[in-house]
Amino acid sequence: MKFSLFIHMERYDEGQTHREVFDDLVELTLMAEAGGFSTVWVGEHHAMEYTISPSPMPILSYLAAKTSTIRLGAGTIIAPFWHPIRVAGECALLDVISNGRMEVGLARGAYQFEFDRMAGGMPASSGGQALREMVPVIKQLWQGDYAHQGELWNFPTSTSVPKPVQKAGPPMWIAARDPDSHNFAVKNGCNVMVTPLMKGDEEVVDLVNKFETALSNNPEVPRPQLMVLRHTFVHEPDGNWQKGAEAISRFYRTFEGWFFNKQVPVNGFVEPTPLEAVKERPEYALDNIHKNVMIGTPEEIITRIREYERLGVDEFSFWNDNSMSHAEKKASLQLFIDKVIPAFV
Repeated sequence: MKFSLFIHMERYDEGQTHREVFDDLVELTLMAEAGGFSTVWVGEHHAMEYTISPSPMPILSYLAAKTSTIRLGAGTIIAPFWHPIRVAGECALLDVISNGRMEVGLARGAYQFEFDRMAGGMPASSGGQALREMVPVIKQLWQGDYAHQGELWNFPTSTSVPKPVQKAGPPMWIAARDPDSHNFAVKNGCNVMVTPLMKGDEEVVDLVNKFETALSNNPEVPRPQLMVLRHTFVHEPDGNWQKGAEAISRFYRTFEGWFFNKQVPVNGFVEPTPLEAVKERPEYALDNIHKNVMIGTPEEIITRIREYERLGVDEFSFWNDNSMSHAEKKASLQLFIDKVIPAFV
């Protein structure tokens, strides 16, 4: 089992500067590297203060200069917002800067809010077309000259400049949920990243089953890697799990504020869905958040990750966006490093 850190600059009000939350991200990444994490993942989001990353590339480039062993993952580049030549070139450049430590995650995108601003109002549900066309194009560009005539992009002979350090190009990951996306990823030789979000481990089992079905559908393809991304909060045996559940509730209520696209943001902020509005929704009951996301003592966390390992999960990603203070995030991450990771070495 490998472990990775999934992280953004995270801001819910004007109480911290952007430089301060950037410094927090760097400190947590250095902790993860020292603690044996294999990869740090940084996503792409636009005009949202609660997950700040208009491009993962400059953040990962900075981290490349500050680190020496941890791999650097774009998790994920939103395919409809990019041109394939730019993706190929920027990812290859990061691979050069980091001396071969880049991992490329690609996704179709999810927030209609972002599509309204970045893709001329294209329905977010249509983003999969760009993802499916982009993946093989990037791989061709990394190898050498290639001309493309597609449905979304057309360009004469071109190539990626620079070329990646990694011979076949950086490992490519696809964010997958439905059976078609699992099948596409496996068929195209891509690793798969999944998240159950607020659902319990029965959702992990379902996602693993979709991955296994995709493997069965493509027996000629070498088995790719499977990563599960989970909000994680580790506490001492006498600690306060409710604090973690309340913070993650706030994160997801803010997520809803963006996802349902019903508010006009004010300077990059939206209000979380009020507690009163979710009191009848079982997924927001603190006991259910405690049970479903990865909240627990080190021993409880170890037990659940061992079950993921038994299911065939290759990488567990510690999702650190949770609305908690930096000090609380550090304490949770340190417990994971000190007490959880050694159980899998």
